[in-house]
Amino acid sequence: MSLTEKRIVELIKKHHVLTLVTSCDNLPWCAHCFYTYLENKNWLVFTSEEATKHVQDALANPEVAGGIVLETMNVGKIRGIQLRGIMRQPLEEEAGEVKMAYLKRFPFAVVMNIKSLWILEIQYIKMTDNRLGFGKKAIWEKGD
Repeated sequence: MSLTEKRIVELIKKHHVLTLVTSCDNLPWCAHCFYTYLENKNWLVFTSEEATKHVQDALANPEVAGGIVLETMNVGKIRGIQLRGIMRQPLEEEAGEVKMAYLKRFPFAVVMNIKSLWILEIQYIKMTDNRLGFGKKAIWEKGD
């Protein structure tokens, strides 16, 4: 794993809220979702009811975008990622692993009776990390 990849994984693991961006019929939408990260698959896993706008959008157009960011007023500490990927429900053979990972990160979700888990298969990431220099960017793309 390259140093860039290590920094991206570190940032994803450190946080837990994804701003998910969908689009359907040229109308964008965003939602904030608690996620867990399956590093071995490079997936973000989150729960959301099928009736929500962002899920309905993703069912029509599974190509989504998102962002994860450290909130800070200190410009020198700004870090975050913008990403693109494919949103889908887990396959039957993936469902157990995905649910266990989510519940491990968010044990309180046991009482929520989780019915609808989603996977965001990350295809592309642009990371900004001002600790490495103002406006310093790193790119990761699936297949690199």
